[in-house]
Amino acid sequence: MTYEEAMAYIHSVNWLGSRPGLERITVLCEKLGHPERELRFIHVGGTNGKGSFCCMLSNILREAGYRTGLYTSPYIERFNERMQIDGMPIPDDELAALTAQVKAVADTMDDPPTEFELITALCFLYFRNNRCDYVVLEVGLGGRLDSTNIIPAPVLAVITGIDYDHTAILGDTTAKIAAEKAGIIKAPCPVLFGEGDADAAQVILDKTTHECGGDRFHRTDFTKITDVRLAPDKTVFTYGTFRDITLQMLGLYQLHNAANVLTAVELLREEGLVLPDQAVYDGLAAAHWPARFEKLMDTPLVFYDGAHNPQGIRGAAENIKQYLSPAQPDGKIVLCMGVLRDKDFADMIAQLAPLADRVFTVTPDNPRALPAAETAQVFRDHGTSAQSADSLEQGVQDALAYARESGRALVVLGSLYIYGDVKKALGIA
Repeated sequence: MTYEEAMAYIHSVNWLGSRPGLERITVLCEKLGHPERELRFIHVGGTNGKGSFCCMLSNILREAGYRTGLYTSPYIERFNERMQIDGMPIPDDELAALTAQVKAVADTMDDPPTEFELITALCFLYFRNNRCDYVVLEVGLGGRLDSTNIIPAPVLAVITGIDYDHTAILGDTTAKIAAEKAGIIKAPCPVLFGEGDADAAQVILDKTTHECGGDRFHRTDFTKITDVRLAPDKTVFTYGTFRDITLQMLGLYQLHNAANVLTAVELLREEGLVLPDQAVYDGLAAAHWPARFEKLMDTPLVFYDGAHNPQGIRGAAENIKQYLSPAQPDGKIVLCMGVLRDKDFADMIAQLAPLADRVFTVTPDNPRALPAAETAQVFRDHGTSAQSADSLEQGVQDALAYARESGRALVVLGSLYIYGDVKKALGIA
């Protein structure tokens, strides 16, 4: 099987509207010899921040000398990014060989696996075959019925935060969403919970107490973030005894992600991992995660952020206020944005409208997309000048031209999946 054939096979399985449950992944992994049972995991769920958390923590583990696997989704520019060892994506030939192995088994199943289940089983084989010491494993959706949850008890279970997203699947209250995400908690692992309201925290505490004991529940203390210094190319801060930490990953929410990671480091040390302070500093300083308030251009200043739900947009709005608004007398930027109809787009637009001098709207390449013209009208209803574009490329180029003309920064917001197309439209791909 060639790499191209592997990609065609994987993507031929439509997992959108997937069927929840662990039955198929269990059968698939059993037929493959249960590779997941030979690995040690840090299992990471949550509404937002999972990818950044996984990137930072895997960097620290690698700097500490551990052979480290990283499994994340979605990919940004190339599929191979989804599974990495020591920061390097899976090679094309190895991906093709493993896909052929998984396909041979999947094709014998009466109830065929979904795309995500195929990829998850493939990653288990990849990390097992390459003898990873630890795997930082990001949950795909929810937790309880996510295919990653076939793993045995992890070394640490992390829930970065709870907010509203995928409510049709996970539930319409934070307590219901937390209950789904708390499904990754298994005795006797310690549990780390980041941000969320009292209802969500109580659900996760109760689940931890029932499964592992109340002393295994831990929360990140965000009040320990102090002495924050912002710059266009880095953020420096202190967290407890860790002084003058440098992040190249911009955005105020990255401070919270880093605080979660630093708390996780302390818990992993208690579990016996050797994580020297220097490995922590170096791992965080080197961490790079595309499409999260990432600076793409200097002239004009252009940022991209994959925020696509209300919590993510709150973070993006705060970043605009702190990093970009001070450069303009009226505090306003240029915005290019596309949204999905099944997201709380009204709330997201309400947060962003006061920050934009002009908005250029696009229609995402998704059957659930809100048409650009409708998005523009919602912005105009908030008193913000907005115009729709016939294509993503045209919208980005029009926004870029206006940013140059007006001397304002441009922020492009939308799904992580359009990141590559945005870079092409900017001429920097």
